[in-house]
Amino acid sequence: MSDPFDNDVHGAAPSGAREPGWERATLEKLAYAALNEQRSARRWKIFFRLAWLSVFVLLIWALLHRSTTTVDKTTAHTAVVEIKGEIASGADASAEFVVAAMRSAFEDEGAQAVVLLINSPGGSPVQAGIISDEILRLKARHKKPIYAVVEESCASAAYYIAASTDKIFVDKASIVGSIGVLMDGFGFTGLMDKLGVERRLMTAGENKGFLDPFSPQTESQKAYAQAMLNQIHQQFIGVVKAGRGQRLKESPELFSGLFWTGQQSIELGLADQIGSLDYVAREVVKAEELIDYTRRENVAERLAKRFGAAIGEGAVRAVRSLPAIR
Repeated sequence: MSDPFDNDVHGAAPSGAREPGWERATLEKLAYAALNEQRSARRWKIFFRLAWLSVFVLLIWALLHRSTTTVDKTTAHTAVVEIKGEIASGADASAEFVVAAMRSAFEDEGAQAVVLLINSPGGSPVQAGIISDEILRLKARHKKPIYAVVEESCASAAYYIAASTDKIFVDKASIVGSIGVLMDGFGFTGLMDKLGVERRLMTAGENKGFLDPFSPQTESQKAYAQAMLNQIHQQFIGVVKAGRGQRLKESPELFSGLFWTGQQSIELGLADQIGSLDYVAREVVKAEELIDYTRRENVAERLAKRFGAAIGEGAVRAVRSLPAIR
């Protein structure tokens, strides 16, 4: 007969006992659970990053391909190109944008004439010169009239452009003219002397510090700058005389940099008559339908130009920095 106490010694362990290594098994389970949680967190992190990247890409795509109303440009119409704000490289009224718009307008068969709708205080003579030269080339090539319609202002470089068109229409209160050139800046040498500040400027070339606001300006430098301004001024005058011809009523003040109202500009021969955009399309061009050819830089293009490289590099870095899932 077996001893009832043999199971305690040779049989199963008591119910309160644990198998050897249970602590290690428990730690492994906890470690695997923590690892799985980290992997899950990484997956969600990657998901949200890719989701935001997708949203950004879709936004850029939508801005670049925003829907526009389809217009039949083969029907008779008046083509409009706006020149608004400062005429400068990188601006909406840059030669790059204006010239591209004018080319499209002249090349379309349905465009009976091109109207430059101007509201600008002026800007770069270089940009204005490029636009003016292109006006003359396109007129000669396509044999289409081009008119300027002035809203609030057509001054300085803006008038440089308008003078090359066939006719200039203004409002009686428009500001027109300012046929002149300027170069401005500041000089702080007197203030530096009072404060006891010494300017230490070293150059290779005696005129390399020309127009430095913290250095005195010599008489020869002043004469050089004035000669350069005079030359550009004469170029401006030449464009105005070539464009306006016998319509100009020359006076000593005409090319002095003064500006006039629209009504006065007509009397001086700087403009031709009172007229709005609708009036010119209806009564002069005889094509009331207006189609805008103006090139405008949208938000996406600005982002692409200013931040495109940085965004692309940042996206590559973000993808590279994503933790690997194993």
